[in-house]
Amino acid sequence: MGGFSIWHWLIVLVIVALVFGTKKLRNIGEDLGGAVKGFKKGMNEAKGEEPPAVTAQVEDTSTIDVQAKEKTDA
Repeated sequence: MGGFSIWHWLIVLVIVALVFGTKKLRNIGEDLGGAVKGFKKGMNEAKGEEPPAVTAQVEDTSTIDVQAKEKTDA
């Protein structure tokens, strides 16, 4: 019951390439690489920012009524 040798992995790789095709595998690789880059960028941005402070929110129930008047030149 040993581990897989390099030949086992090569056979699996060939079978996967035959089943999915190289173009689809390339697209999956590009998508995965873009996701990893985006994740790393987000992590680096998060390290530079301080966590948002938790503040209590108070609802303002008062309203202000204002009437607008047109300015006339005299």
